[in-house]
Amino acid sequence: MTIPAQFDAKAAEKKWYDYWMENNYFHSEPDHRAPYTIVIPPPNVTGVLHMGHMLNNTIQDVLIRRARLKGFNACWVPGTDHASIATEAKVVAKLKEEGINKSDLTREEFLKHAWDWTDKYGGVILDQLKKLGASCDWERTKFTMDPDMSASVIRSFVDLYNKGMIYRGYRMVNWDPEAKTTLSDEEVIYEERQGKLYHLKYKIEGSEDFVIIATTRPETILGDTAICINPNDERYTHLKGKKAIVPIANRVIPIIFDEYVDMEFGTGCLKVTPAHDVNDKELGERHNLEIIDIFNEDATLNSFGLHYEGKDRFVVRDEIAKELETIGSLEKIENHLNKVGTSERTKAVIEPRLSDQWFLKMEDLVKPAIKAVLETEEVKLYPKRFENTYRHWMENIRDWNISRQLWWGQQIPAYYYGEGKEDFVVAETADAALELAKQRTGNAALTVADLKQDPDALDTWFSSWLWPMAVFGGVMNPENEDFKYYYPTNDLVTGPDILFFWVARMIIAGYEYAGEKPFTNVYLTGLVRDSQRRKMSKSLGNSPDPLDLIEKFGADGVRVGLLLSASAGNDILFDEELCNQGKGFTTKIWNAFRLIKGWEVSDIEQPEYAKKAIEWYEAKLQKTLVEIEDHFEKYRISDALMAIYKLVWDDFCSWFLEMIKPGYQQPIDRATFNKAIEMLENNLKLLHPFMPFLTEEIWQHIAERTPEDALIVAVWPEAKQVDEKLIADFDLAAEVISGIRTIRKDKNIPFKDTIEVKVINNDNSSDYFDVIVEKLGNVSSLEYVTEKVNGALTFRVKSNEYFIPVSGNVNIEEEIAKLEEELKYNKGFLKSVQAKLSNEKFVSGAPEKVVAIERQKEADALAKIATIEQSLESLK
Repeated sequence: MTIPAQFDAKAAEKKWYDYWMENNYFHSEPDHRAPYTIVIPPPNVTGVLHMGHMLNNTIQDVLIRRARLKGFNACWVPGTDHASIATEAKVVAKLKEEGINKSDLTREEFLKHAWDWTDKYGGVILDQLKKLGASCDWERTKFTMDPDMSASVIRSFVDLYNKGMIYRGYRMVNWDPEAKTTLSDEEVIYEERQGKLYHLKYKIEGSEDFVIIATTRPETILGDTAICINPNDERYTHLKGKKAIVPIANRVIPIIFDEYVDMEFGTGCLKVTPAHDVNDKELGERHNLEIIDIFNEDATLNSFGLHYEGKDRFVVRDEIAKELETIGSLEKIENHLNKVGTSERTKAVIEPRLSDQWFLKMEDLVKPAIKAVLETEEVKLYPKRFENTYRHWMENIRDWNISRQLWWGQQIPAYYYGEGKEDFVVAETADAALELAKQRTGNAALTVADLKQDPDALDTWFSSWLWPMAVFGGVMNPENEDFKYYYPTNDLVTGPDILFFWVARMIIAGYEYAGEKPFTNVYLTGLVRDSQRRKMSKSLGNSPDPLDLIEKFGADGVRVGLLLSASAGNDILFDEELCNQGKGFTTKIWNAFRLIKGWEVSDIEQPEYAKKAIEWYEAKLQKTLVEIEDHFEKYRISDALMAIYKLVWDDFCSWFLEMIKPGYQQPIDRATFNKAIEMLENNLKLLHPFMPFLTEEIWQHIAERTPEDALIVAVWPEAKQVDEKLIADFDLAAEVISGIRTIRKDKNIPFKDTIEVKVINNDNSSDYFDVIVEKLGNVSSLEYVTEKVNGALTFRVKSNEYFIPVSGNVNIEEEIAKLEEELKYNKGFLKSVQAKLSNEKFVSGAPEKVVAIERQKEADALAKIATIEQSLESLK
């Protein structure tokens, strides 16, 4: 088989992915083997591949491919999330372009458009993952709106409702005016923004007096229903029993007294708007205040907004400030920095809003999940530091608002049979609801047509918290074979930004429904940032298209580039040069393979140097294998790759192949060649999880393989006893070879010229690898002596002294002059360093690290001087 000069990444990627798919290597069914299972964090059905997905899914693919090689029944379940808010927004925007308003459609008509959109665009991101090499079990692909997945969500809602854990309540909620839906507390991002503080005058009824109240939102005065003062505030005791007049609205409101008000903050007077602030709502309930909601669902003002009706809240803020100034009700405006709640999805500023919503009680539900992570460690977080974040969220949890004012999603299974707030039943189907309603009302004549299902949809996270169970049918049929075999899963790879949204909630659901953890280990990746530490985003234009990177550097190059700098939980400062480094690594491996296959093989005797080279490399491979097993166990994926990278680049390509390489136009013996292929194959097994395409390409080039012999299903190398002494002995020999090569280079001694080396073995070092030193240094003889050799170039390795007698092509006088000049320079340098270290002020005042650097400079200079003096002594 002809081996191309260059590795063709694009051709290899298509060829081998098609081959893996054709041979069904990615698919898993329960069998006698131990399972290894991961479920994909389902990307939004609206999504396209970005750098975060690239990192996350590369790590998952590394884990699943390694598990496959280690003999596990590896199952990686892919899928997508229906993403209620994002998808509905996309569909609404598309309809608007076509001149259609959502409000003009029935729910069924809108959902048809949503499904059409999903069918057209929903599979894009999963197809893109295939370009990356993701070895998912595509036959098991799930969508959170699949019929069986939706049935699981509805069943869990009904179950929790019947347990008394879900309730309907009139509460102050977070309202997203762009998506026109409520959000849970966790979906609100608080950002510091520069705003203004408006000091407003409220006249006291029946007098010319007024009180001043500071607010950041002057538009909300139109919803004021009281002014509140601390009863202990002596400045305002004269206002007890009085009323005030709301500017512009001219509405008379009571002045109430409550210790909630902080006398030290602002003027000590607080405007109360129960419809638009959670604390004001509580004050309103205590004092039986009127509730006036001034906003429409899109945050424009309604009829209570008077002449501002229909205008956006932020437009009104500016206009009302001008009107207040005109009528003399604006005292002053100050700059003010405050935290503003924004929607995690749409980035819109959140409005607090009173609304009937569905809530899930969380206080008791979270207890097993807290214990699993923070006490028993049944579930482990990597890095461990995220346990503090987890603890804070879980121990300060509030009831979860699980209803959304959307049509795309699982519709809440509550059915109303009357006009009262409590006139409803909860059931999995309309028919089951009808039977319950008949029992509740005693009205046997009721029909399904008499029932009206709650129009709200469930929060998307209420669907995805069941993901590890639902993908295996564990909610609807917990006794099924798949669920019993694959659950709990092994590893979860995700970003720390959804540690609470998704990870914690899956743990909660796992213990509630399956009585056990959903996974054992959670690997939390960092965020991919640019070289300026900015989070990558389309709006900043600093996020490369992953598919463009794959086109330019190859999938293997991109995978290696990303992972080399991706330690768990730490952000990645991405630079395309990383991918170029990955591409360079693929070229290095390809060229090493071509070198081996280019050698002529002959049935000749195996040289001693080759036997020892093979012994050493086998020991080095075993040592690296132990290292990478430890790294994987601790989820240090980047460190595991770096260990393999060094093994292949430094030990295999730079040392091993050089050691066994036959002489010019000479054949290699068959035993050494076969061992070189065996070592290469072991390298390919270790590399395969990280670089699947390149490794499969080389594997299949090495020999004719049946589908059963493909690399993807090969056997991971077995860890054996590591010969540490052999490795240490070679490390010394490598230093000797480097010393010889340095002298050759510095003194222009051609490599074709043999040299003699004599050594004083002060360390009693092993001579086991002398034959390697002779080959790689082109040494004609390596002799052990007891006395220094005159007229020789010298170097040290540890305490051993090495002498290379000078041949005719080295001018001794020039060499002595050069060394004396070098000695003079180093002594001068040492003097300056020692002067600094003898300065007590410097040593006591400089940072410890700076002093340590100076001490190291001193030690290096002393060693250098000793070596130069020894060389001079030998030459004179």
